[in-house]
Amino acid sequence: MKKVLIMSASTGGGHNKAANAIKNTLENNNIECEIIDSLKLVNSTMDRVISKGYEKSAMYTPKAYGKVYKLSDINLISRNEFKGNPLAKIMAYKFKKLLRKKNPDLIIGTHPFPMIALSDLKKHSVENRTSLDIPPLISLLTDYTTHSTWIQNEIDYYIVANEFVKELLIYEGVNSYKIKPFGIPVESSFFENREKSIVFEELELNPNKFTILLMGGSFGAGSIKEALEDLLDIDNDFQIIVITGKNEHLKEKLQKINTFNDKKVCVLGYTNNMNDLLSHVDLLISKPGGLTITEALIKNTPMVIPYCIPGQEEENLDFLTNSGVALRTTKKFTLGVVVKYLINNPDRLKLMRENINYIKKVNSTSDILSLVNEIINHK
Repeated sequence: MKKVLIMSASTGGGHNKAANAIKNTLENNNIECEIIDSLKLVNSTMDRVISKGYEKSAMYTPKAYGKVYKLSDINLISRNEFKGNPLAKIMAYKFKKLLRKKNPDLIIGTHPFPMIALSDLKKHSVENRTSLDIPPLISLLTDYTTHSTWIQNEIDYYIVANEFVKELLIYEGVNSYKIKPFGIPVESSFFENREKSIVFEELELNPNKFTILLMGGSFGAGSIKEALEDLLDIDNDFQIIVITGKNEHLKEKLQKINTFNDKKVCVLGYTNNMNDLLSHVDLLISKPGGLTITEALIKNTPMVIPYCIPGQEEENLDFLTNSGVALRTTKKFTLGVVVKYLINNPDRLKLMRENINYIKKVNSTSDILSLVNEIINHK
């Protein structure tokens, strides 16, 4: 049986969810598959430092995170120059043992860190003619933009979210034949959903009323409390579902709000029912993480973006607005103004849904499966 390793890392939820979606598809088609959390493989302390560091910096010091992101992407730090950093060197050492033990036919990376280390190994294996066999490498970019950490000469294929992202990689010098705009994969179960009447009855909501889904990220980042207060000041009649993710403190804080101005507000914590919710709400208000965008597009849900983490989410937002599927708020065009406009102009929401149909990718996992089969059967 052919074997595929998927290299991920727990910096945000999207990398692991994309990895799981691929794993399930490959295993359902008789391909042995294993997900390796690359940071945990190095050591548990480094995993906690980097994973928690990302989460905390995204929540509490987003501007600093954005500056680091942009600094690491400028031309002064060219592509392929990340191989010499200490983290890549440590990973490369660990990966040598892993590859000899697992002997995979293919490696797919949903995070750039392990792919830098593997590219380093592959480069030195070729240059020094070592006995270490490095299989073909595929990088799966989990945002609607690029970053120089993803770009390595030794990568055989890139799977990207959209043709826009393909053009960005071509501009950065990647050969077009290497780039597959298949989309970011999601679990097959996400394409299914229960009836609206059942879902809304569980939430004690009116299935006939305009409904807004308000959320941040997997750990509840974003100014959700302020956004909710802005929505409550709008005089239109609508209802709100709020998802606070794993941020229990935020959930408790929102539940203590004294008045919802005659609006029905349902506050949820972490949920596994995004397939149900996004299928039936009229509008999503959220930060633009790669997985959030993908799920909203699949469900044809227009978006309003009032907050984002500087860096890749800023660039994701550029993609959304360039594609005509989301509106961004500004100091002048506040969340209240934008949402009120959309409620009063349903044709604008209809146009956004039509634009979504032009760009969404619903066959990502099957396209990835075809590419994997093509590679491992001709190896």
